[in-house]
Amino acid sequence: MRAFCTTLAALAVAFPATAAPKLRAWVTTGDKTQLLAAQPPSDAVSAKAVEGLPLIAIDAKERHQSIVGFGASITDASAWLIQNKLTPTQRDALLRELFGRANGGLGFSFTRVTIGASDFSLDHYSLDDTPNGAPDPRLEHFSLKRPEEYVFPTVRAALRINPNLKVMHSPWSAPAWMKTTGSLIQGELKPESYPVYADFFARYIKGAAKLGVPTDYLSIQNEPDFEPDSYPGMRWKPEDRARFFGENLAPVFRREKIRTKVLDWDHNWDQPRQPMTVLADPKAKAFLAGVAWHCYAGDVSAQAPVTAAHPDKEIFLTECSGGEWAPKFDDSFSWMVENLIIGSTRGGSRGVLMWNLALDEKFGPHKGGCGDCRPVVTIDSKTGAITRTQEYYAFGHASRFVKPGATRIGSPAKVGDLRTVAFQNPDGRRVLLVLNIGAAAADFAISDGGNHFKGSLPARSAGTFTW
Repeated sequence: MRAFCTTLAALAVAFPATAAPKLRAWVTTGDKTQLLAAQPPSDAVSAKAVEGLPLIAIDAKERHQSIVGFGASITDASAWLIQNKLTPTQRDALLRELFGRANGGLGFSFTRVTIGASDFSLDHYSLDDTPNGAPDPRLEHFSLKRPEEYVFPTVRAALRINPNLKVMHSPWSAPAWMKTTGSLIQGELKPESYPVYADFFARYIKGAAKLGVPTDYLSIQNEPDFEPDSYPGMRWKPEDRARFFGENLAPVFRREKIRTKVLDWDHNWDQPRQPMTVLADPKAKAFLAGVAWHCYAGDVSAQAPVTAAHPDKEIFLTECSGGEWAPKFDDSFSWMVENLIIGSTRGGSRGVLMWNLALDEKFGPHKGGCGDCRPVVTIDSKTGAITRTQEYYAFGHASRFVKPGATRIGSPAKVGDLRTVAFQNPDGRRVLLVLNIGAAAADFAISDGGNHFKGSLPARSAGTFTW
């Protein structure tokens, strides 16, 4: 009997009982008293202990899209500041904080760069500017000199920190000589320019790759239903985009063996009929990987019908900016969490991007366009001091905890004043993001199979819970 008991004791040491899971939480409050602040871990409780509490039931068997990541755009302005207004030590520390995971880093794993200038550039240029705007059908003036000055080095530095970083590229305008206006500002792509513009994209993707910058995703036009009057832009109708995809870009990609995934639209929630029109074209649909959305008009609910109609296509939210038009921390933080992190991923997004990664204390540099857009971090142009904005904390609640390759799983969209979205990381860990939009603190229960936890959030706050 003694030998039998000794054997059982040995087995217990060799195969210890599975420890009960602990709930860990990080909270940001609208009054900024807590900013991604870690909470004391708590143990699982019995089902009886959470009876009567509002219930957030997690269903890991309900599986949706996999996640590419969260991040922000490395615009010309962002890259110029990072390369010119920070010391090497400051630069390395900031990029590690944004793209790394050690020491509480945000772990950004998705970014976007501009092909040529945007409004957040120091000047207006394309990658094929010619003397007097002369046509260049052989792309003899094509050059990657400009992105190689600041943007590409910043992307490469981020890739060294996070080799899994996915990079999207988008132009604000075709070269001026390809357009009806003969200018980077306003106009449309001339029909006769379609073949050479397809070659332009192939030249760009292959050239960037040689310089160590991948093009995981591409859109052919930022905001194709808008012609800004003070910075590069280009209108491109959905029927014409479809024709370009199917008849020009697809054959060139096949010829050049380019595997970059191409996204349509890259514009606001208010016109879902535009990407639906493009995807109704058989050749375009066969070629396209998916649809990209912006946040500046319409409602995030527009994503869901497109996602449902084309479940084989990837969905992304590729641009949104906060700004001084919404200066209050609690209001804009809550809006971003509810619409960009929770709403967009519940609407099928595999990745979510803010606009500028970094700007200076005057919301620049920029040339035309937005004069009060807010970045993820502000870099003081005199000292290099970093200020973290509400965008930083809103995105940090997702990017720090939801790993690339995670799967969105089942959770209720609403429980009273609570808004939720849940994920399962590749290692099996659950991540639940909860936003309390109410004016009062909220206690609630979390259930996941046989595990039950008590959770709480102050008024106007967000929490990320993991177990």
